[in-house]
Amino acid sequence: MSSTPPSPAAEAAFLTALVTGLPATHDWAFPSLVAVSGGADSVALAVAIARLVPPAARGRLVIAHADHGLRAESAADAEFVRALAERLGASCVCRRLDVAAAGGREGLEGRARRLRYEFLAAAAHEAGARHVLVAHTADDQAETILHRLLRGTGVAGLAGMRRARRLADGVALVRPLLHVSRASARAFLAATGQEWREDATNTDPTRSRNFLRHEILPRCTAGPYPAAAAAIARLGDQAAAAAAALASAAEHLLDARSRRLAGGVVAVQTTDLAGLDHHLLAEVCAAIWRRENWPRRDMTAAHYRAVASMMRVVGEAAALDLPGGIRARLEAGQLLLEPRARRPSRPACSRRSPQNSAGIRDRSPPSSPG
Repeated sequence: MSSTPPSPAAEAAFLTALVTGLPATHDWAFPSLVAVSGGADSVALAVAIARLVPPAARGRLVIAHADHGLRAESAADAEFVRALAERLGASCVCRRLDVAAAGGREGLEGRARRLRYEFLAAAAHEAGARHVLVAHTADDQAETILHRLLRGTGVAGLAGMRRARRLADGVALVRPLLHVSRASARAFLAATGQEWREDATNTDPTRSRNFLRHEILPRCTAGPYPAAAAAIARLGDQAAAAAAALASAAEHLLDARSRRLAGGVVAVQTTDLAGLDHHLLAEVCAAIWRRENWPRRDMTAAHYRAVASMMRVVGEAAALDLPGGIRARLEAGQLLLEPRARRPSRPACSRRSPQNSAGIRDRSPPSSPG
């Protein structure tokens, strides 16, 4: 528990900020599903949402908890969340995830994240919820951006986490606290007298995110950069806008220059492309992969740049084999991108809808070739 004294003003400020962070399409007539780990941020989100739900919709609040089974205290966390849901008058869905036994190429943390989101998507579908609310804060955003910056990323990576994104068909993942500080969430809990659970692994400095959270950012804010987290988050907003503008330009160029041929081949007319910015052409390549739903796991920024370089070649033939079974060929003034094995894909190079099926207009940039 925080030692911060109760403050009615802090309580009101947090509720107001939460309302601001909810999407305009959020409809209380549909069930609201809140992901709750038991930690301070997610507990604050659940308590605040319970206060905002109109009386007629009280029975449609759902709290979902994923027990990853990786800590001895995880069962106690689940019991805490169940008790919280009962006190708030919400239904509760808890699931034990066998993270250690699950397959996948990710590390343990990545596998836990994937299984957690799969569970949340399934829980949302079962409850009929259009939005899954998660409690990432402005501090989480700053840590994410700094982590990506130090690890290596492009402009789109500097945008950090999206305020909303598609989670599954008809379901959006929404982060309504992404502009709210972690301190504000704890001040709200202090004002309401609400307890929460602490995860000891969140203090382990050998984990990269914890190192940034407990070693780097506190020293910045305590020293010459008191607004470090907010400044990093603002950089993320600016990077998101820049990446979205680049992606939009690439989409328009792709619409004007591409067509699909037999066998799932995408042809891009390369005449007069040599003088265009190399980053724009790399983004055009990334847009093709997104539209065609071709495998992107092993496609790196270097691969997109290589294909972009082919677009700028005049009067020569060239070929390049790419990850995911895609072959790029340059001939007769056009770039031909051909899947080497036939596989189901989305309709060729059709413009994506500006709004997903959960009613969220996602203005955040897609993954960038960097």
